Amino acid sequence: MNSQLNGVISHIRPVSREWRQKARDYLSRLAIPRGSLGELLVLAEQLSGIRETLKPSVSKKAVVTMAGDHGVVREGVSAFPREVTPQMVNNFVLGGAAINVLAETAGARVVVVDMGVAADLGTLVKEGKILSYKIDHGTRNMARGPAMTREQARRAVESGIEIAGKLVREGVELLATGDMGIGNTTPSSAILAVLSGRPVRQVTGRGTGISDQALENKVRAIEKAIEVNRPDARDPVDVLAKVGGFEIGGIAGVILGAAYHRVPVLVDGFISTAGALLARALAPDSVEYMIAAHRSLEYGHQFMLEELGLSPLLNLNLRLGEGTGAALAMNIVEAAAQVMGKMLTFEDAGVDGPGG
Repeated sequence: MNSQLNGVISHIRPVSREWRQKARDYLSRLAIPRGSLGELLVLAEQLSGIRETLKPSVSKKAVVTMAGDHGVVREGVSAFPREVTPQMVNNFVLGGAAINVLAETAGARVVVVDMGVAADLGTLVKEGKILSYKIDHGTRNMARGPAMTREQARRAVESGIEIAGKLVREGVELLATGDMGIGNTTPSSAILAVLSGRPVRQVTGRGTGISDQALENKVRAIEKAIEVNRPDARDPVDVLAKVGGFEIGGIAGVILGAAYHRVPVLVDGFISTAGALLARALAPDSVEYMIAAHRSLEYGHQFMLEELGLSPLLNLNLRLGEGTGAALAMNIVEAAAQVMGKMLTFEDAGVDGPGG
């Protein structure tokens, strides 16, 4: 494994047990019936453990929306043509997409990254409207051979790490993942099948809303990709290279970068959680920095969350991607931080505690 990637992975350590315990003790003294804020208290404890403080702040937020195209769309796995990817990147820049609206509601910045869009987005890059870490003009068709080289896979992950580091240095306290890429539920299902050992048919859904016939075709394309490439489940970089996507590797890198810098990261839906599976496979302790934003309507997402042992904050039947579910969950994370930082204890509030 490359030394830069290996260096980051080797420095990711578990969330502080000491600070989690301090937070648990403090939360037990808040002027509420014990545990009455449920999962919000669990989240507050996680934030304190990550940030190693009883007053964690997540006020400065950013959604990183990674964009890339996929050669496997040639197999007829998507209801939309690949031209939609650059068109949607332009929509992000205009501020007219769902992620822009929902991120604004949460007070979050949207950072759009060209990881491998099959179009020239140089003008947007020069104007400072998007970041470019373009590895290639889309992946190759994974049903016919590897989606990318091992070097490209490594670069994708390292790009995400670099972006996360840049944002943390700019003061971002809560990161969130997002994606844009026509056809990207196909590699995401492939990654899940390989890393979980589940049958392809069990983990493959309809993505953007394909027909029964197209779904059968999608299952066959994934099965063929796994058969042709034989990705090694013990080697997450190999899995990414054989059946992944540039934006999925970038998402894995953002998560690893968040864990390295000890910043919480909201994981969006199906594609983002494929990146989370790769991040966990590379650095098992990184899962302690992840917050599952929501349960996607995409069928395989429930299996991804089970693999990671994460409980989603929301279940709104979302299946858009872009980081929309993560943006919606940001206010819940903010609320957990505020509960930790602002609520009074029984003693401070002059309220009798249980049995008092």
